[in-house]
Amino acid sequence: MAENKNEKNDEKSAVEALFMDRKNASLIMSDDEIKKAYEFCEGYMDFMANYKTEREINIYAIKEAEKAGFKKFEFGDKVKPGDKIYYDNRGKSVILAVIGTEDIKNGVNLTAAHIDSPRLDLKENPLYESEEIALFKTHYYGGIKKYQWTTVPLSLHGVIFKQNGEKVVVNIGEDAGDPVFVVSDLLPHLAQDQMKRSASEIIRGEELNIIIGSLCLKGDDIKHRVKSSILQILNQKYGIVEKDLLSAELEAVPAYKPKDIGFDRSLIGAYGHDDKVCAYPELRAILDIKNPKKTAVAILTDKEETGSDGNTGLNSSYLKYFIEDIAETLGSNGRVVLSHSKCLSADVNSAYDPTFPDVFERANSSFINYGVVVTKFTGARGKAGTSDANAEFVAEIHHLFDNEGVIWQNGELGRVDLGGGGTVAMYMANLNIDTIDVGVPVLAMHAPFEMVSKLDTYMAYKAFYAFQK
Repeated sequence: MAENKNEKNDEKSAVEALFMDRKNASLIMSDDEIKKAYEFCEGYMDFMANYKTEREINIYAIKEAEKAGFKKFEFGDKVKPGDKIYYDNRGKSVILAVIGTEDIKNGVNLTAAHIDSPRLDLKENPLYESEEIALFKTHYYGGIKKYQWTTVPLSLHGVIFKQNGEKVVVNIGEDAGDPVFVVSDLLPHLAQDQMKRSASEIIRGEELNIIIGSLCLKGDDIKHRVKSSILQILNQKYGIVEKDLLSAELEAVPAYKPKDIGFDRSLIGAYGHDDKVCAYPELRAILDIKNPKKTAVAILTDKEETGSDGNTGLNSSYLKYFIEDIAETLGSNGRVVLSHSKCLSADVNSAYDPTFPDVFERANSSFINYGVVVTKFTGARGKAGTSDANAEFVAEIHHLFDNEGVIWQNGELGRVDLGGGGTVAMYMANLNIDTIDVGVPVLAMHAPFEMVSKLDTYMAYKAFYAFQK
């Protein structure tokens, strides 16, 4: 009887070994590693509290890079193995590189995350007054549910260039004593007609107007008294006049601070996890790299949420020019280097939400606390707008993560005919680079307050570090 029982157990084990076994990371990680994950996320939450826009993150990345021994790179500079360099592209995207010991003709290992997030941009001529209320006109940036942005406390970030060329840096609404700004909405009692609109029209783009003041400027023969009062405040604080707003880049973002979510504090709620939850681990990984064999390159880029176009987005040539330049200084050819390179497109995926199961295909969805998500292809419907990683590279990344103790999962962004989205992967792949998406699953993506897991965030760091080292 004992032999028969053992045979059955062996047979059962053999069958079970055929199945893919996905487990919650909290069941796999040791208590010490879970503690490390929580400690890592303390730094991430501090980062999220203080750096919300692409310009601010660019400054932070350069500051941290210089602390770690990175030197500014200008086209034409000579480099050698062991050098740590960074290239600042117009203050809105940055490339960091650690030159490896292996001949660069064999390619480099790249990670690429974006540092822009959905938001409300101010229009070029934003300031107006209506019924003695001063407001800013906005043009939303990226894919948002417009109704989510009403009655949310907003802070104002960006730069203004005065007519004399002086740059004024704006950051209002983040400090405890700062005022905030807000888009109003109708009370339910008067919203009968509004509620008959489709969801995408409940709040229209031209209704995303930000209230910025209401006091009248006293004096005789003054037109637009509230607007005049606001202009006077702006002139006294920043020395600007209304015309200076034409050459400003001002972004309204939620004034929320990151918060622990849940009794167990396992999740982080914050504005802008997409894609800062990949950008921060990617940055920390490249800063921690020591003497890599292959040259390690980390890209923090702009404009992904609007298609990566423009000279600070990855659909431009700034990365290609950077690789070509360092390749030339090391005696190689940029085309050869790119063709032998590999990339992790570090971008988020949508986490399975049990409240809305119908939009997901469960077997091919990513889950909170199941580790970093490896996404073979993105795009929409018939894989439009994707690079679709080759099987050889997919297997290579899977094996790497298994060998390095990185907890990972696979996942698509929703049901085939419902979901879809794009990343920078296709722009990297268009340079003849083997590319695959690797990132963190997010709940309530593109909302003013998104949610991620601390364990998944830490696994993103481990994944990027394993790939780069």
